Amino acid sequence: MWARLRNRRLQSRAERWVVLGLGNPGAQYEGTRHNMGFRCVDLLAKECGVNLNERRKLAVLGLGRVAGKEAALAKPRTYVNRSGEAAAYLRQRFGAPLSHILVVLDDMDLPLGRLRIRHGGGSGGHNGLNSINKSLESQDYPRLRIGVGRPEADAIAHVLGGFTAAEQEAADAALAQAVEAVKAIIASGVDAAMNEYN
Repeated sequence: MWARLRNRRLQSRAERWVVLGLGNPGAQYEGTRHNMGFRCVDLLAKECGVNLNERRKLAVLGLGRVAGKEAALAKPRTYVNRSGEAAAYLRQRFGAPLSHILVVLDDMDLPLGRLRIRHGGGSGGHNGLNSINKSLESQDYPRLRIGVGRPEADAIAHVLGGFTAAEQEAADAALAQAVEAVKAIIASGVDAAMNEYN
């Protein structure tokens, strides 16, 4: 009996998803391009009825169900370049395999509004992914990139800046689509979601 219960617990941990949206904490960063991951998690939580009301040292999170499966939705309480601290904490706490830790982030190398889903890979120069790769000692976790476009000049000012009125509609549409993409990844797997959204 105890062995069955233990196996059930282990199976539950292996099936649980962690969705980690990247961004910078603080009101001054709320509407910036760098906070698309935060905004996606907020919208997903709202749609799925998950309260992001658990405040830990490294992350704000909420537990619930997404696409019929157990999920922890989280946002780091550190700046983007230290996102790995939250990722390592969440992995240790929930025991999720790397294949079930989904990172949602902004991407300057994609046009505004474009999505890209990958099983893993390099950071593409994104400091949040650099930090996560180092903390998890792996690049083998899925990620959903949301395009914010590349500026002609100052990249830092671009990602820490807000969207123009002309860009806002495309940004909002991308966030709505990103939420659906997260649901598809959890429901049907990364490959199926890649075929639908990439």
